[in-house]
Order: sequence, then structure tokens, then C-alpha cells
Amino acid sequence: MTTRTGTLYGIGVGPGDPELITLKALKILKQVPRIFAAASSKNTYSIALNIVRCHLNGAGIENLPFPMTKDPEILAAAWEQNARRVLAALKEGQDAAFVTLGDPLTYSTFGYLLKTLKQLQPDLTVVTIPGVTSYSAAAALSQTPLSEGEESFYVVSGALGAARLKEALARTDTVVILKTYRHFPEIYQALAELDLLDCATFISRVGLEGETVVRDLRELKGAPLPYLSMIIVKKPRHR
Repeated sequence: MTTRTGTLYGIGVGPGDPELITLKALKILKQVPRIFAAASSKNTYSIALNIVRCHLNGAGIENLPFPMTKDPEILAAAWEQNARRVLAALKEGQDAAFVTLGDPLTYSTFGYLLKTLKQLQPDLTVVTIPGVTSYSAAAALSQTPLSEGEESFYVVSGALGAARLKEALARTDTVVILKTYRHFPEIYQALAELDLLDCATFISRVGLEGETVVRDLRELKGAPLPYLSMIIVKKPRHR
């Protein structure tokens, strides 16, 4: 008898607060026998796994190591190795879940895993369960409306500094800049040149211990910033 291949659930667990997990995600987490989570290849700690640990019901837990590098060959090899580990569990007939911070298809490791799994087995059954994004939680924490009326907003990565920031600010009313910790000085300088420092709010570790909202970016000059940090820039209406 052929063993059925299990279903993989990609679950967004929200930005940090365990109470921001959806009811659907909770239901699946209590049912699946296997849980996978991404971790750095240098350690086994996973924020996503830590968020859901109190909700698990005896499931087997496995961390998937991913190297912190931009080398495409090393990354491709890591994605394939981890995808094969997940696929092996599914081919045993077990359903499994991959938990990830925020939403699984918004700047998430799950997107890469999904693509690789579909290349290895195109007919694999995958169910994606959306989660609360870090920027929607940050907007709620700072009470910043992301868009009103006919406004629009952009979400951009700050991983490359301010490379796309000025272009984004020229095209929309509000910009959310994720991953700002490493290139904050460059981002700060771009906002200063555009006279938008007073329109920017810095939010870090939203939903986690030590969450912070800073409304004057000048206070952060020269200070070490948390890895989980972002800036919301909302241009004045008269502009």
C-alpha cells in the first residue's frame, strides 16, 4: 500500500505576541505531529518557535539551519537540503507545519522553502495560513494609520540602506522601512535630506519583550539598534 504524502502548512505566527496568532493557525498547531522552524546555522534559537511553544500539543520539533550569507550557491544548497528534510517527513505520511514570524509570504523564509519544495515535488499539497505582519502590529502600537482615503503605502526593505527609499517616498504617501538596524545612519541621512525626520517613527521588537516606539529619530543617532526594527514614514497631507 502506498503511503500518502502529508500536507505542509506554512503558518505565520505574527510579530511576537502569542495572542496575535490566528484561530486557524492555533487549530493546525495543535493537530500536526511535526513542526519545522528556521534558525541560524550558528545557533538553534527560533523566535517563531518560541512564540508558539506554549500552544503545541506534543509535536516533534525540528529546527532547519539557514546560513547568514548572500552567497547564492550556499543559499540554494541550504534551501534544497532543508526542503528535502521537510519532504522526507511528509512522505512518511505525516502532516507538518513550518512556523515563521509575521506572514509566511511577506519577507519570509517560507517563501523560499515553498518554491524549492514545489520544484522537488510539484504536486505537493501546501496550505498557507496568513499571519499578522510586523508592520501592521507596529502601526497599531504606534497608532499610525498606514493609509487613509485615497492614500497608498509602500513596504520596502532597508537591508540595502536607502537605495530605494527616496524613490518610494516620491511615489507614495506612507513608507514602511523594514530591516533598518544595520543601515540606520544612511536611512536617517536620506530622511534628513528630504526634511522627513519629523514624519518618521521608529518601532522595534514589536510584540516582544522590550518593544519600543521612538518618535524622534534624532534620539537614536549613534545608538545600537535591535535586529527587529523598522521605521514608518508618513508624509504630511499638504505634501
